[in-house]
Amino acid sequence: MNSHAPTTPNASRAKPPKPKLRSTLSFMLKYKTLYLLAVPGVVYFLVFKYVPLLGSVIAFQNYNLFKGFTGSPWAGLAHFQKMFAHYDFLRILKNTIYLGLLDIAIAFPAPIVLALLLNEVRKLAFKRTVQTIIYAPHFLSWVIISGIFVGILSPSSGFVNTMLSWFGIEPIYFLVENAWIRPVLVGSGVWRDVGYGTIIYLAALTSINPELYEAAEMDGANRWKQTLAITLPSLLPVITVLFLLKIGDFLDFGFERVFVFQNSLNLDSSEILDTFIYKAGLQQMQYSYATAIGLFKSIVGLTLLVIANTLSRRATGESLY
Repeated sequence: MNSHAPTTPNASRAKPPKPKLRSTLSFMLKYKTLYLLAVPGVVYFLVFKYVPLLGSVIAFQNYNLFKGFTGSPWAGLAHFQKMFAHYDFLRILKNTIYLGLLDIAIAFPAPIVLALLLNEVRKLAFKRTVQTIIYAPHFLSWVIISGIFVGILSPSSGFVNTMLSWFGIEPIYFLVENAWIRPVLVGSGVWRDVGYGTIIYLAALTSINPELYEAAEMDGANRWKQTLAITLPSLLPVITVLFLLKIGDFLDFGFERVFVFQNSLNLDSSEILDTFIYKAGLQQMQYSYATAIGLFKSIVGLTLLVIANTLSRRATGESLY
């Protein structure tokens, strides 16, 4: 039997798949289980993250609930002009930027320091106990956290003011004084998330080759020098990526985090874009105006992320994309 029989005319005219496409398809078939596992995540982001972006169009309309997107009249940039002309906009933007800077300066390095300290603990049982205790606040809602802080900072019966009274210091009204509300907002966020934030850094620390520490120890390097020469450089890629993600959320301090502590006496320092959007959008039903403010916040965050990512890629070689 002739093994080199001629193929049919139709088969000979069919174009073979492109090598790159064929390679991609074979790769996807090889890891089809992983792709199937990713489907729920992809669907989630499409439905809840990308489809809602279409609603941003109402920032350029005088949106009417009964007329919808297609029937509402266009307003151009009128809502953005109204936002910048608002008598309180600069103060609100300043509060948001100020809290964002404090959060980056204090809350971002806190998990790194805590992870480095935990990494030095040699008693495994003690280390796990500490980790469990510091993880726990992350799973509390902001309502519960605000209740805890109200109790701790109470001027009459709070633990902090009781301690201050031992040194003859007058009670401080932390939650109603503009000078103290920002430290309370940042401090409550650190207390809630610092333990949970250490998970990624502790995982990165386990990937460092122990032989590097042994070689450094033989060269006479103490733990501090080993941290500077080995640990921190090994953590640098993780720190860079998380910092870039943090920069992208620079103006997104968190609505619940501020709203639960906000009152009429600390409003001058606690009003931020998130709470202002809530009041303008839901309480005053200015949907287009609130969307314009939210869109402005998103554009600023995206711009900062692109700039920081470019600078990081040029300076350290590490970047998100």
